[in-house]
Amino acid sequence: MIGDESGLLTVLQFADSALPTGAFSQSLGLETAIHDDAVHDEATFQTWLHRFLHHQLAPVDGWAIRAVVRDGLYALRVDVMLHAMSLPVQVREANAAMGRRAVQIAAENFPSLEITDYAALVSTRRAVGSVPVVLALLAREHGIHWRDACAAHVFTSLTALTQNAVRGIPIGQNAGQRVLRAMHPEVTRAVDRVAALTEDQVGAVSPALEIDQMRHAWQRARMFMS
Repeated sequence: MIGDESGLLTVLQFADSALPTGAFSQSLGLETAIHDDAVHDEATFQTWLHRFLHHQLAPVDGWAIRAVVRDGLYALRVDVMLHAMSLPVQVREANAAMGRRAVQIAAENFPSLEITDYAALVSTRRAVGSVPVVLALLAREHGIHWRDACAAHVFTSLTALTQNAVRGIPIGQNAGQRVLRAMHPEVTRAVDRVAALTEDQVGAVSPALEIDQMRHAWQRARMFMS
């Protein structure tokens, strides 16, 4: 365990929304909500983001980070479970594409035995590839607490979606920052919820979110891939 500033910087760099995984091209169902006019301004976007955080991001990605860092689950097992939890095809493919890119970035810039092993599993298609799994492996390698790694990943995901909302709704940059600031206490609540997740609650995603994500494929015009 390294456990110094370099470890924190590694996790912060990897969790940055500017990491070139392709998140800028994914709305994860937000574009469908915009198309339906369910999301059309700052307030409705904040409501949507709150729902996405607590009813998809926390019980899926949040659990994955907890499982790897705190519970010591094997990366391949978590990878397979995450892929199985993603019912909408577009989201499943988006997560896999971002995951493969994340594995490449980690292997090139933050090499370690566990990252190398996971990259080998992905390259031989025994694993799909997952952003939260890679982040969790880096956090475990560097002695970063799972809650900090989870909060970093969750907030980065919200930031990427907010950047896409600024373009897609559209709302102003200041509005986006207000929404993100409002999410600070919600991220803490989400991490608390992840800490208490029981086995039967893992992957319990809002059906309405999944239906919107499935419907995205049939939109007449699209700005985002999911």
